Amino acid sequence: MRGMLKTIAASSVGLSMLAAVDASAATNIQIQTVVPDAADEIVMLRDFAQTVADLTDGEVQIEILPNNAVVPSADVMDAVDKGLLDGGFAWTHYWSGKHPAAMLFGSPVAGAGLGIDNIAFLSWFQYGGGKELYDQLWQEMGVNVKGLMLQPVGPEALGWFSEPINSMDDFRKLRFRAPPGIPGQTYNDIGVAAVAMGGGDILPALEKGTIDAAEWCCPKPDSVFGFQKVLKHYYLQGLHQVVVNADMYLNGDVWNKLTPLQQKAMEVAANASLSKAISYRIYENGKALKDLTDNHEVQLHDTPADYFVEYMAAANATLEKNAAENEFFAEVWGSMREFAEIAVPFWAGAQASNASLGAAFANTLK
Repeated sequence: MRGMLKTIAASSVGLSMLAAVDASAATNIQIQTVVPDAADEIVMLRDFAQTVADLTDGEVQIEILPNNAVVPSADVMDAVDKGLLDGGFAWTHYWSGKHPAAMLFGSPVAGAGLGIDNIAFLSWFQYGGGKELYDQLWQEMGVNVKGLMLQPVGPEALGWFSEPINSMDDFRKLRFRAPPGIPGQTYNDIGVAAVAMGGGDILPALEKGTIDAAEWCCPKPDSVFGFQKVLKHYYLQGLHQVVVNADMYLNGDVWNKLTPLQQKAMEVAANASLSKAISYRIYENGKALKDLTDNHEVQLHDTPADYFVEYMAAANATLEKNAAENEFFAEVWGSMREFAEIAVPFWAGAQASNASLGAAFANTLK
């Protein structure tokens, strides 16, 4: 019996030592985001981090740092590239200044001009060759980065107005907060005075009269910023960011130090996040929209028909210009076009049925 106790004790010590070794061998990865800690994106990013920890049995731990924690948000990609940060979290179109094709992955304006919505985009990304081009983007950009697409956000609302707009002529009278880059430039191209600014600056600008109308995202994040305190007319249908994707960027050396199994766990968690983010946002935005209309006197309107015609034409002109000037942009857009020619006719028809189904129920609530 005494010998057996010694054996058990020795085994326990061995297991304790093994556990200590495992804990010390854990890989800790710090990710700086470009959004405040209270943002919905952080909720889903924490969910992703927990999934990675669960799949790796705690071997990979992801710590999430808020915006500006180490470097300014605008410098996140450069900091990840240089190894000053293990990783970053942002929308890939933020880095369009490094390569114009970044827009096609982060925010393909007007559905890439091809009728690609947020669900169809995931089909292209996962099964139509988009993932392979996405991996190539970082080489084209010249950065030492491994990207993981995590969170589809769109379709984004056209925005908030003080009075109803009945046509583009009404829209063109207003100073409008729009996204930076090609989506905002497209507004300028159709005569809308588009102004780019950070989310936290929009409400003060509205209150001061610096701008007259604004967009940010969707009912939940918009209501968190408090636009309903100033503006009461809300338009859900817009083209500027039908597809928006938030991604995590790991320094290439950090990624390469992970074992193949740990890398696979990260990729599996990323694919799960793509689905879970859509599911999460549908419900959260639904709750927020109901609160806005029930409790804040917000009125919903249909977007004027001439907006879609004008914005789509301007977006296509911009896309064609970039494709003519950049070979990789043309390759990515060409891949999207090949996918769209096959998938969009089916998906558009199916979505029309879905929209009619939803409208039939929504109309009973009125």
